[in-house]
Amino acid sequence: MTHIKVNVDGTAYEDDVEPRLLLAHYLRDRLGLTGTPIGCDTSNCGACTVDLDGATVKSCSVLAVQSDGGTVTTVQGLAKDGEWTALQHAFHERHALQCGFCTPGMIMAARDLLRENPHPTSDEVREALEGNLCRCTGYQNIVRAVLAVSGQQLPEEATA
Repeated sequence: MTHIKVNVDGTAYEDDVEPRLLLAHYLRDRLGLTGTPIGCDTSNCGACTVDLDGATVKSCSVLAVQSDGGTVTTVQGLAKDGEWTALQHAFHERHALQCGFCTPGMIMAARDLLRENPHPTSDEVREALEGNLCRCTGYQNIVRAVLAVSGQQLPEEATA
């Protein structure tokens, strides 16, 4: 067992973990943060995307011991005092989800994009989200939601 100290969503944790335990399983099974779904365990789908020390990572491809001394933010840690962020509201208002399984990873990846590029183009949004798979929405509403937060719209919406 390896002893780790990690801050997750503003709460400090100390735990003994097996060195092979994935961060995704630590978050879900040890901490009960089930808002980070496990979609594939191979880092292909992006559903388990979280922020680790300021960078988005697929938590199924990171060991919990790699978060030692770090800060993790999950989709559950974004809302403050029960209030969703503008991005979470945009996903809801723009119907950027259907089954919702990919939504946490999409929101975390979009959040990272908007931190680096507050006014992305539609193509830049699509490129930033290409590591996150959605089997329901066709991505159009997801792109709309991200652009809405940046104060933009898709070209066809501007002429409507």
